Amino acid sequence: MATIQRMRLLQIDSIHVVARSPYLVLHARLGDYPSIWLEEALEEGRIAESWAHEACFVTASDLGFHRAWRSQSESNHWADRHAARTRDSHAKEMQNLLARIRASGPVRASDFERADRGVSGWWEWKPEKKWLEAWFASGELMVMRRERFQRVYDLAERVLAKLDPPYDEAAYTFSAPELRKRFILDSVRALGITQARWVADYFRLKPSVDDRELAALVASGDLLSVQVAGWDNLAYVHPDHAEVLDKARLGRLRATHTTVLSPFDPIVWDRARLRDMFDFDYTIECYVPEAKRQYGYYVLPLLHRGRLVGRVDAKAHRSEGVFEIKALFLERDVEPSERMLDDIAQAIAATAAWHGTPKVRLGRCRPAHITSALRARWRS
Repeated sequence: MATIQRMRLLQIDSIHVVARSPYLVLHARLGDYPSIWLEEALEEGRIAESWAHEACFVTASDLGFHRAWRSQSESNHWADRHAARTRDSHAKEMQNLLARIRASGPVRASDFERADRGVSGWWEWKPEKKWLEAWFASGELMVMRRERFQRVYDLAERVLAKLDPPYDEAAYTFSAPELRKRFILDSVRALGITQARWVADYFRLKPSVDDRELAALVASGDLLSVQVAGWDNLAYVHPDHAEVLDKARLGRLRATHTTVLSPFDPIVWDRARLRDMFDFDYTIECYVPEAKRQYGYYVLPLLHRGRLVGRVDAKAHRSEGVFEIKALFLERDVEPSERMLDDIAQAIAATAAWHGTPKVRLGRCRPAHITSALRARWRS
């Protein structure tokens, strides 16, 4: 819960070539934790599902601000456009579905048979799934719990009633500028250190955030502004991080963590920030046609002691207990030390063990000469 609160949200994605993204994001920060914690937190009402950056888990204490923001702002998000079109074209069917849930309780999309068997794909949802998602996007339905990661939908009033801490509608008394300020401050806190142009993407704020808007928050003491060597633009830090900022100024801040990241980790969301801050160019290639992929279908960035040093094309074979690394690529300017190889091998082994696939199988590497060195570490 503390980890989700620090990030302010946890993006949801259902691809499970390795662990589904929200579980992997938590593993990168927590290590070997029981993945059931996430389902328990949702069912117990300590977190809830909401549109934030995209579809995300947010803490119960933050949910009111997200719902208030969506009620006040005009959205051009695809989910809202889809919901509006669906309501316009299937108003009667949607009302009937809502009445069924009100009378009979929660439902899953799988509770409804589809008439066109054999049709599949992200955008080939059965009608009831589209209606459920439209009600979710507009806020009348929420997710009560998940079963095998399937959403179980119920009336929002029932889900809100079980939140812990209790749902507080005081957020609706905030004006749109006050809510925007809150999301800006939360974004800067979550990012750690940021330029103005990276702030809006965190919660998909529109219009974008600029230095003029942040200057007012610096003047009021809500933010700190700093100069970063090599950056032409001002950077901003939340006062909650003042102690860490002082360590950085004194050269006493040292990164020690090595881990495997989800493609939907907040560290790698913003491609412009990723290039400028980490000199790392990254695309989620599962959405790229196979012939155009450079690294692989589901490629996980490697974070090593504050630097993104490479990526792995991975797949968990759960029935065999094998964690396959189809390919491991270090960045071309990375000179791998023995300590770096130790840390990478340990991080991948820890991720594999947490998946329940403790045997690591390695394909090719770039540079090629590290292949045997990594295999030897996993044998020992």
